Amino acid sequence: MPRNSPLAATALSRRRVLALSALTVASSFELVHAAAPATASVVSDSPQVSRRLTLPEPTGSERLGTVSLHLVDPTRRDPWVPSHPKREIMVQIWYPAEDTEEYLSAPWLSPGAVPHFEQAWGIPAGSVRLPTTGARTGAPVKHGRPRPVVLYSPGYGLDRNASTSLVEELVSHGYIVVAIDHTYDASEVEFPGGRVLTATLPADPDDRLVVEELGVREADVLFTLDQLTTLNAGGNPDAEHRPLPRGLRGAFDLDRIGMFGHSLGGTTAAVMHDDPRVRAGVNMDGPFVGTAAPAGSDRPFLLLSSDHADPFAGWDTFWADQRGWKLELRLKGSTHGSFTDGEVLVPQLAAVLGLTPGEVVYQIGTGEPQRSIRVQRAYIRAFFDAQLCHRGGGGLLRAPSPRYPEMQFVR
Repeated sequence: MPRNSPLAATALSRRRVLALSALTVASSFELVHAAAPATASVVSDSPQVSRRLTLPEPTGSERLGTVSLHLVDPTRRDPWVPSHPKREIMVQIWYPAEDTEEYLSAPWLSPGAVPHFEQAWGIPAGSVRLPTTGARTGAPVKHGRPRPVVLYSPGYGLDRNASTSLVEELVSHGYIVVAIDHTYDASEVEFPGGRVLTATLPADPDDRLVVEELGVREADVLFTLDQLTTLNAGGNPDAEHRPLPRGLRGAFDLDRIGMFGHSLGGTTAAVMHDDPRVRAGVNMDGPFVGTAAPAGSDRPFLLLSSDHADPFAGWDTFWADQRGWKLELRLKGSTHGSFTDGEVLVPQLAAVLGLTPGEVVYQIGTGEPQRSIRVQRAYIRAFFDAQLCHRGGGGLLRAPSPRYPEMQFVR
């Protein structure tokens, strides 16, 4: 894989803190979800001071609930650890909640995974605050019509929390989002009982390994879709049969399923071409590899890239073969890591990481971070509103908008 490719850049970040992709830096730290000025910095020169990081609040009116499930696929031996006779993954379901006050805030990163982050990135223990999100764990699902469903797959080496700012935005506007951890690719995954499995794949994979991992990810997504059918019918696919939130049965509109992802997660969104249950997809800055991903389909697909001149590998092929609705956008001033929570976290962490202004720009681009997230949210939601819900959003996708001059229409 070329060293300047997005996947290589993300993977390389797992070994070099100062040359990492944006989220991988950020996910070495713990978060507190709160509104904050875009330029706010809560770090100091002393590594002994506990620091509190913030994510932007979602803009919708819905309250957020979440639950994590341990899913075990008895039909697949784990391809990365053959001694494991069954493939196991963790998924996190985010949904509009009925009542949240009596429920605890959900962690952005599960507590058992934090020590691995600290060890991997040399973070002084206790130098950052424990993370929370805007969702409440186990809160009851809001009553009403079944909700459209969007799957999320993170980049290579990243965890299911990688783009929480985008996930929470969709949920606050009425979607259910299912975020998937791809075990042994994800930096760390905590399972029930505190067991943590860390990445075994190399930081700089070759094309052959990337294609193989893409196949594993596609199988993870297809298995997850099957489990959503079980959940919607009132079953409990969690391996430990832990209690589910009240109202989850019947909450999923399985005729309206979309998928989005970043980097290799964006490539994974091309699973929609193999399974007609996925009606619309978004690839955020991920190259298409292998033979299946660029094949195109008769269903809508959005390509969203960072600010660079050359198209990604496979994008021209995909564009030529795509028979359904299609659009390619480019976010001016962005980098590969801009489509993760690192976009807003890295500036807050610059002092503690010892990053120069140039290194911050290298990681997240020249755009104003909070504004960048706001623009991304607007277009991702507009796409799913138009393609899954047939409401609003369509105008934003027809032509450049004076409200969002940062978003360039490529083709």
